[in-house]
Amino acid sequence: MVTLSIFYLLLHLACTIPGGGLVQMDIVDPCKTLCHCTDWSLSCSRQTAASQPPGNTTAGVRLIFNHPPIKVLPSYAFKGLTDVSEITIHSYSLERIEANAFDSVPALTSVIIRNTYNLMYLVRGTFANLPKLQSLTIHNSKNLVHIEQGAFENLPKLTFLSICNTGIKDVTFITRIFSLELKFTLELCDNLHITTLPANAFQGMSKEALTLKLQRNGFQDIQSHAFNGTTLHELSLNNNMHLKRIHDDALKGATGPHHLDVSSTALEFLPSHGLEAIEVLVAHSSYSLKKLPPLDKFVKLRDASLTYPSHCCAFANVQKKDDKNFSWSKHISSYSSICDDNDFLMDYENICQNFKCHPEPDDFNPCEDIMGYDFLRVMIWFISILAIAGNATVLFVLLTSHYKLTVPRFLMCNLSFADFCMGLYLLLIASVDAKTKSQYYNHAIDWQTGSGCSVAGFLTIFSSELSVYTLTVITLERWYTITYAMQLDRKLLLRHALSIMLMGWLFSLLIALLPLIGVSSYIKVSICLPMDIETSVSQTYILFILVLNVVAFVAICACYIKIYATIKNPEFTPASKDTTIAKKMAVLIFTDFTCMAPISFFAISAAFKIPLISVRNCKILLVLFYPVNSCANPFLYAIFTKAFRRDFFLLMSKFGYCKTQAEFYRVNNLSHCTSNCKSESSSTVQNKSSRAELNLTTIDCQYSAVKDKTGH
Repeated sequence: MVTLSIFYLLLHLACTIPGGGLVQMDIVDPCKTLCHCTDWSLSCSRQTAASQPPGNTTAGVRLIFNHPPIKVLPSYAFKGLTDVSEITIHSYSLERIEANAFDSVPALTSVIIRNTYNLMYLVRGTFANLPKLQSLTIHNSKNLVHIEQGAFENLPKLTFLSICNTGIKDVTFITRIFSLELKFTLELCDNLHITTLPANAFQGMSKEALTLKLQRNGFQDIQSHAFNGTTLHELSLNNNMHLKRIHDDALKGATGPHHLDVSSTALEFLPSHGLEAIEVLVAHSSYSLKKLPPLDKFVKLRDASLTYPSHCCAFANVQKKDDKNFSWSKHISSYSSICDDNDFLMDYENICQNFKCHPEPDDFNPCEDIMGYDFLRVMIWFISILAIAGNATVLFVLLTSHYKLTVPRFLMCNLSFADFCMGLYLLLIASVDAKTKSQYYNHAIDWQTGSGCSVAGFLTIFSSELSVYTLTVITLERWYTITYAMQLDRKLLLRHALSIMLMGWLFSLLIALLPLIGVSSYIKVSICLPMDIETSVSQTYILFILVLNVVAFVAICACYIKIYATIKNPEFTPASKDTTIAKKMAVLIFTDFTCMAPISFFAISAAFKIPLISVRNCKILLVLFYPVNSCANPFLYAIFTKAFRRDFFLLMSKFGYCKTQAEFYRVNNLSHCTSNCKSESSSTVQNKSSRAELNLTTIDCQYSAVKDKTGH
C-alpha cells in the first residue's frame, strides 16, 4: 500500500514536469529503501522511533524532495499516503503551496520546507487542521513576504514551529494555532523585516508553557501587551542588534517568563513590569543597558549573566542587606514571596543565599563607592577646594599684576593652571562620589562610560603632565640663569619661554587625548585613570608616561645638584635673588616629586602586570599623595612670598580694600629701589659677580621708577 501510494504521488507530480516522463524508482526492498530517484532526487525511507524529531515517536515513512522542478504544490498533493510521517521539501522552483496541500496525510507529524527562494506567500489553510502535526520548519525563503492569517490554524499537537530567514514583516499569522501541548517552542530568527512586535502578537498560539526564541530579527520595538495571554517559560531576544525599546507593559497580561535573554541588543532599559517570575537573566554584551529596574522586581532571580560588574554589585548589595536584616519573626512575611512557606529554612539557605551573577566584581571594579573609605571622602573635598582656591588666587593675582610679566612669572602661571586643573578633577570625583554614595552600583556604568569620566580623566592626565613639564622647564630656567648670570645677553627671553611652553601644552594635550581614541581607557576604574593595559599599545602608553616622569625627576635632581654646587663655589657669587629663588624652587620641586614617588612606583609595577597594591588602596595614594603638590605649589612659590603679598595688596587697593598695606608696600618698594640706584652710581665695580648684580639691580630700579611715575 505504501509503495502504491507513492506511485500515485509520483504519477501526479510527473504530470507537472516538462515532458511528462515518469521517474523510475527502486522498490525491490521497501524496508531498506522505500524510494530512490534520480534527477530531482525523491528519496523515501521508513523512520524508526530513534530517528524521529523531538516529541515524535511514531514510526512512519519520510519523504524528501530535493529540488524538484515544480512551481505549485496543489491541494491534497499527498492524498492517500497514510503512512507518511515526515515531508521535507528543498525546491528552488516552488512558488506556491495551495490550501490543504498537506491534508489527507493522517500520520503526518513533521513538515520541513527549506531553500524555497521563489516561494512568496502562504495562503489561508496551508497548514490547517493537521491533527498530528508536531513540528513545522520553514527556512531560507527570503522572498516569503506574506503569510495569511489562518495559514497555521488548529494544530493541537504542534510543539515546534520554526520560521527563519524569510521576508515576512509581521507575526500575526501565528495566533490561531491553538496548540494543546504542555510545551510549545516558537523559533523566529533572521527575519530582518520584522521591526515591531504588536500587542497580542502571540495570543492564541498556546495556553501552555511557551519557549519563544526570537533571535537575530529586525526588531526595533516591542509594544505594550505584546505577550498578552501567554505563559512564558523562556523568552530569548538575543542578537536583535536594533532592538532599542521594550515597552514597560510589554509583559503585562503574560505569566512569566522564567528565563529572559536580551544579550547583544541595543536595549537601554528593561520593562518595569513582568519581571517577578524571572529566575535566569542573560544580558551579556548589552552595552546600552546601563541601568536595571528596581531590584525588588527580581523576586525569584537566581542566576544573572550581565555585561557590567556593577550590576552584580547591585544584586550583591541587596543580598547582603537581606541577610543582615533577616529575622524569623519580623521578616518571614517579606521572604514568603521568595521562599516556600513549607520549607522556609531550607529555601532560605539553599535558594535565597545561592545567587549567581557574572561578571563578578574584580580588582578594577570592586563593589564599593568611588572613594571607598570615609576619611578619603572628607580629605578629597578639603584638598580639591584648597587646590582650586589657592591656584585660582595665584593666577588672578599674577595675571592682573601691573608688574612686568617675566619668564619666572609666566612659568608660574602655567604651573598654577596645571594644578588648578588637578583641583577640578578632584572636585569632580568628590561630587560624583557624594551624589552616588552607597548606590554607586546604580550609577557606575553611566559615570564610567559617560562623558563625565572622560573629562575627569583628561583633566588629571593633562594637568599632571603639564605640571611635570613646567616644573622641569622652571628648573632648567633657574639653572640656565644662574650658570650664565654674568652674561645678561644670554638670559632666557619671554618669547623663548612661550615657544617652549607651547610644545609642553601640545604634548600634554596629546597624551591626555590618546585614551579617548582607544589607547588605554579612562573607563576602566571609577577614578577615571588610564589603567587599561590589556593591549601592548596601552601598556606601552602607560609605561611611556611613567618613565618620562622618572626621567624628568632625574633631570631636575641633576640641575639642582649643579645649582647648589655653583652656589657653594666661593669663586662664583650669583645674584642673590636668583640664589633665593633657586633654594625655594628646590624645596618646591622635591616636595612635588616626593609626593609623586609612591604613585610612580606602584604604577610601574602595575603596568608590568605585577600589581603591588589594590585599586581600593590605590585611592589612598590618589587622594593623599597624588594631588598634594597641587595644593602646596601656590603656597610654596607664591602666597608665602613677600612679592606675592605686595602684588595682592596692591591689587586689592584698586577695589578699595587693604589701602594701608598697599601704601606700605609701595613706599618700601620705592625707597628700596632708590637706595639701590644711589649705591650703584657711587660704587666702583670690583668684579664680574658685582657687575652682574649691579646690572640686574639697575634694570629693576629703572622699571620700578617708571611704574612709580605712572602712579602704579
